Amino acid sequence: MTNRPLTIAWISFFPIEWLPDIPEPLRKLPRLHPATWQRVLLAELENKRSIRLHILVLRKQFERSLSFERNGVTFHLIKTPGGLRAPSLFWLDTILIKRVLAKIKPDLVHAWGTEQGAALVASRLGHPYLVTIQGLMSWLAEVGPVNHYLRLVAWLEKWSLTRASVVTVESSFAMRYLKRKFPHLEVRQTEHAPDRIFHQVQRRPQINPVRFMFVGSLSYLKGADLLFKALDQLKGELSFQLIVIGKINESFLGSLKNTVSSELWQRIHFRGSLTSEEVAGELATATMMIYPTRVDNSPNAVKEAVVAGVPVVASAIGGITDYVILGENGYLFPSENLDACISAIKAACRHPLFSQGLVEEATLVKMRDYLSPERMGQSFFETYQLIK
Repeated sequence: MTNRPLTIAWISFFPIEWLPDIPEPLRKLPRLHPATWQRVLLAELENKRSIRLHILVLRKQFERSLSFERNGVTFHLIKTPGGLRAPSLFWLDTILIKRVLAKIKPDLVHAWGTEQGAALVASRLGHPYLVTIQGLMSWLAEVGPVNHYLRLVAWLEKWSLTRASVVTVESSFAMRYLKRKFPHLEVRQTEHAPDRIFHQVQRRPQINPVRFMFVGSLSYLKGADLLFKALDQLKGELSFQLIVIGKINESFLGSLKNTVSSELWQRIHFRGSLTSEEVAGELATATMMIYPTRVDNSPNAVKEAVVAGVPVVASAIGGITDYVILGENGYLFPSENLDACISAIKAACRHPLFSQGLVEEATLVKMRDYLSPERMGQSFFETYQLIK
C-alpha cells in the first residue's frame, strides 16, 4: 500500500496579488491586506511531497473564475458577485466552495480566520476541518468600538466555534480565552511567523535623532491617539522622528491634528502601505518600535520588529507578552494608560541597549527560533496529520 499525499484545501482571503509570477490577468488586482503569515506558511509547505495543497480564494475583484498551478500548489480563484457574501451569512461562499471541493476531494479543509466566514463555511462542507484564528473577533467586540460588520462576524465567530473541533491560535492569551469560552475545543498554539526577510535585517539603527517607528492602521484600536499624545508630551525632552507605516484613515488623522502640537506634526513622516521588503528596510534604521494598541491578538508588525532585533515599546496585551520580554528586547505598559506609555518610552530611551537600537543577543536568538517559519510549518503539518 502506497502513501498518497494528503490533500489540503485552504479557504481563505489569500493575498494572491502579493505573489510574484502570477498570471497576467491578476497583476492589476488592487493590493489588499498582505496576510504575510499565509505566504510564509505557503513557502514552507509548497515543496512538501506529502501534501497536495489547494488554495481557494473568493473575491469580487476577479475578472472571472480561474485555476492555475504555481510551485506544485493549485490556486482556485472564484469570482463572486458584490454585496451578497455577508448578507447571505456566507451561504453563497458555501455553495461556490462546495462545487470546487467536489472535484478536489480534500482530506482536510483549513479555514483561515472568522473575519470573512471561512470557519462558518467549513462547518457546512462535510469534510474534516481545522480553523485558524487570525483576529480574535469575539474579544475585539468585547473591548473596543466596532462597526456593524465586525459585530456581525464576532457573532458568527461564536456560532462557528461552537461547531468546530480543532482550532489553532497564535498567542497564549488566545489559548486561555478560547478554552474559557469554548471548553469543548482542542486548541493548539501555533505562532504565525514573520517573513524570512525580517530575520535577515542588517541593523544600522539611527540614534540621533531617535527614530521611532509605528506599523499598522492609524486608528483608535491601534492606539494611534495614545502614540501621538505621548510623543507630543516628550517633544521637549527627546530629539526624535516618528515613521508611520500603514493605511491612513484621513478622518481619524484629521481628528488627531486637533489634539497635538504643530511641532510634533513636523517630526512625523508618513510612508503609507509598504511591501515586506520596504518595511524591512525601515526596520534596519529604526531605533525602536512603539505600539500602544488597545486590542490585538498577535500583531505581525511587532513580531517583525522582534525578529529584526528592533527594541519594542508596546501595550501588554494579547500575544505581545509572548515575545516582547521586559528589559531584554523591550518594555511593556498597561493598555490605554497614557502616563505608563510615556514612562515606558522614556525608560527605553535611557536603556543602555535600547537607546542604541539594540536588544539582548540571547533573547534575539530565542525569539527568532520561536517565531521561525520552520517552526510554523512543522506545527501546521503535525496538526494536519492529527486531524486527517
